Amino acid sequence: MVVIESHTDEVWKLVDQDATLEKVATGCAFTEGPIWHPREQCLLFSDIPNNARRKYTPDGQMVTTRQPSNKCNGMTYDTNLNLIVCEHITSSLVMESPEGNRRVLASHFEGKQLNSPNDLCMRADGSIYFSDPSYGRMPVFGEEREQELDFQGVFRVPAHGGELELVVDRDAYEQPNGLCFSPDESLMYVADSPRALIDVYEVSSDGRLCNRQRFAQNIGDGQMEGGIPDGMKCDEFGNIWVSGPKGFWIFNKGGQHIGTLHIPEHATNLHWGGPDWHTLYIAATTSIYALRTLVGPHKEAFMG
Repeated sequence: MVVIESHTDEVWKLVDQDATLEKVATGCAFTEGPIWHPREQCLLFSDIPNNARRKYTPDGQMVTTRQPSNKCNGMTYDTNLNLIVCEHITSSLVMESPEGNRRVLASHFEGKQLNSPNDLCMRADGSIYFSDPSYGRMPVFGEEREQELDFQGVFRVPAHGGELELVVDRDAYEQPNGLCFSPDESLMYVADSPRALIDVYEVSSDGRLCNRQRFAQNIGDGQMEGGIPDGMKCDEFGNIWVSGPKGFWIFNKGGQHIGTLHIPEHATNLHWGGPDWHTLYIAATTSIYALRTLVGPHKEAFMG
């Protein structure tokens, strides 16, 4: 049975008290970046230390789709179902077409190589936002090497090309990680793992981020072993689901911690899928878990 630590009755509008958490795939080293393909009805995810990308199908099969994968991490799709991938080893954001063609979307800023693109989300206009911490320049999760940039930022790839844009202050974050939009894309949330917090920004019509506010803090102590804010998603009602101690912390749109979804392994990221978008797939260290929820994701362009 799922163990839900409830702080308010709001959480029972999102998850049934009798819902069951199911381990659907296992045998990995450190899973991340889950993304659901709406046409093929399958889940792609990263197995970073094994330098692999894997695919899970609801019939219980797990296969490796790319190895080596450049220790890829976060992934999403655009409206044409091109796969957008954060790669640690190449320090690049890349696009892979359904036919297998590969194109680099971002690799440098101000003439210096990016750190290691980590997580991402796409705005309805086609622009892509991604976090760029230094985790991919460390052993196990990447390839040990010196940084060229002297900061860890959040960037935007404009929808129709142009220069890569830094959308937060250079000193805003120690290690920016999970990103997500509110359902109407008027707000963007940014997690900082070692500082154990989430900030929220207003998104202007031209895609700039402004009016930074603290949304949540003290999501653990910033140490990975105890659980940190890492992967983060927004549901259709505007609630924020983010990894943290014991599993996933759920915040309502006012920033109140309304409940914690307990996961038996270190939780890293999540994504809704299934024919009705009400199956929550959870990446957690060695395994992928699935949970039926009463709520779905905020609808991104590729989901239509």
